[in-house]
Amino acid sequence: MVILFDRFHLPEDVFEIIFATKQQKIVGKLLIAEMKMHGGQLNKTEMSLFATKLHENNVVAEIDEPEYRGKLVRLSYNKRQFYDRILTPMKSMGIVDYDMYDRKYRLSKNFQKSMMEIGIMWSREIDKPAQKLGVKIKDKA
Repeated sequence: MVILFDRFHLPEDVFEIIFATKQQKIVGKLLIAEMKMHGGQLNKTEMSLFATKLHENNVVAEIDEPEYRGKLVRLSYNKRQFYDRILTPMKSMGIVDYDMYDRKYRLSKNFQKSMMEIGIMWSREIDKPAQKLGVKIKDKA
């Protein structure tokens, strides 16, 4: 997953940086809230039940989007797309970890650690001496 952001206009909500669409942001927030309500983790069955409830339009939530603030909204999200566009990217970024032995999804701080590593990598790149890349620019003569 690629994260693009403008450092001069960072949103206050990290989910706006992580997800491309408003719908993905809402579902991602709901997933994190659900995990927090279960002690920061969901087992495989609980995750599947959450995805199924979303798929079957059985999730009613109060979301903090300006147009819905203070209202209960019924939400729907395709189960396959939930795994492909929400959970899998969250796992690959280190926001959520999956323990294969316990069969549990857990909230993780690996995302923060990875962001720090990327910052260190960039600092090292800046400090490297210039390299000649062998690029030839043709004149239009």
